[in-house]
Amino acid sequence: MIEYIKGELVELNPAFAVIDNHGVGYMLNISLSTFDSLSQAGKGSVAKLYVHEAIREDAHLLYGFFSKKEREAFLLLISVSGVGPNIARMILSSMSADDFSRAIAGNNVALFKAVKGVGAKTAQRIIVDLKDKIKLADDTLLEKADLAAGETFDEALAALVMLGFSQQASQKALKSLFSSNPTLNVEQAIKQALKMM
Repeated sequence: MIEYIKGELVELNPAFAVIDNHGVGYMLNISLSTFDSLSQAGKGSVAKLYVHEAIREDAHLLYGFFSKKEREAFLLLISVSGVGPNIARMILSSMSADDFSRAIAGNNVALFKAVKGVGAKTAQRIIVDLKDKIKLADDTLLEKADLAAGETFDEALAALVMLGFSQQASQKALKSLFSSNPTLNVEQAIKQALKMM
């Protein structure tokens, strides 16, 4: 699994960016938000994009995001039935990751409906499906800000998700563990979380 790609930005347009990493050019589909951020640096600069890989029978696609927060929003969106990568990109092109979180929390159906390709039913489904996940993510971020073990939390969470556990269940277990013992290392956190699942 690719976490991020860092290298020279050799091509950039509103739909995709090409990053040269040691002679290999990676084409990554991007949102307008990421395009704007990359445009400020310009071609020839060193760019780092967080990656989501979509491997299908007919294609191997890479999606690039300027921030982890935007990638998290994208992953939440594509978990909703009826929302594919292209619609998720359209949504994140029309609002920032923070605006997306606020729209979910505030039941702002109109904001989602304003995005091309998103109808009323899809907009409502996005809000219903993601309301609890967004709230949990915000609560977790607030608590993690107080924890010196933020990186350990992230690594343990990523490992549990890779093992096939849901992000929500993994966050809940880890939050409980780190609240009582913030000095856990990654291995201890994973082992104890597995007993709670």
